[in-house]
Amino acid sequence: MQDVSTLVAQAREGRPRAVARLISLVEGASPQLREVMAALAPLTGGAYVVGLTGSPGVGKSTSTSALVTAYRKQGKRVGVLAVDPSSPFSGGALLGDRVRMSEHASDPGVYIRSMATRGHLGGLAWAAPQAIRVLDAAGCDVILVETVGVGQSEVEIASQADTSVVLLAPGMGDGIQAAKAGILEIGDVYVVNKADRDGADATARELNHMLGLGESRGPGDWRPPIVKTVAARGEGVDEVVEALEKHRAWMEERGVLAERRAARASREVETIAVTALRERIGDLHGDRRLGALAERIIAGELDPYRAADELVAGLTEG
Repeated sequence: MQDVSTLVAQAREGRPRAVARLISLVEGASPQLREVMAALAPLTGGAYVVGLTGSPGVGKSTSTSALVTAYRKQGKRVGVLAVDPSSPFSGGALLGDRVRMSEHASDPGVYIRSMATRGHLGGLAWAAPQAIRVLDAAGCDVILVETVGVGQSEVEIASQADTSVVLLAPGMGDGIQAAKAGILEIGDVYVVNKADRDGADATARELNHMLGLGESRGPGDWRPPIVKTVAARGEGVDEVVEALEKHRAWMEERGVLAERRAARASREVETIAVTALRERIGDLHGDRRLGALAERIIAGELDPYRAADELVAGLTEG
């Protein structure tokens, strides 16, 4: 058993092994998870969480790496959670710690971690909220969460980030993707990457048109900017950082940032509670209480909804 207080203290000092160990405890749903979260709670709230999502091939990893470079030039500590598809054999992340981000591997001001989705739909690992909290408590100023490209389900990133960045690229049918996937509702900043390719201007125009069609914004509301980049060469990345900072300032000025974080915490509590209830219900298979309720339903004495109410009441009282 690890000494949690020692790990947390070492993580605060920026020791990567301590950060890695804490995230491993989170991912593995360790018996020490509650102790870890209790120790981290007073140390969180300082990091700015930016989510990056988009279809496979738009350059998410390259863009993430370029943003790391830009933030490091500002002297900020950066954490990266790169959520990868799960291996069907080991359950681990298929793409490891991302070759494209290897240039930052020796930088003590950068922490990069790949997390496997482990079959979780929505483009995020189930443990991502807790891992974000670890990086926050470890003193990261900015946390970049790069999701696996899974099409329509990627919109979940909007529920985990302070600011959501949607990446598109010319020649990939992203206009259709934008209309289908609901990304017009989740993006705070839109990036047309690979802008040196033919069709980049057309993609930006189409996106701008679609954003205009879906607008129901009032005076002072945030209008998502569209930034063109060539992330592989670092072009346009400073403009993306500028757009992110403007969005953060807008949210802080209007109290939106606090609202988003409160909503995120509420969802996390709800998820933990529902998971705990589901586990308790799962333990009931073969239990006489469940069998007795089933017999009453068959006999017409009880309907399934009232039976479920009785079951939940019994679980919560127990």
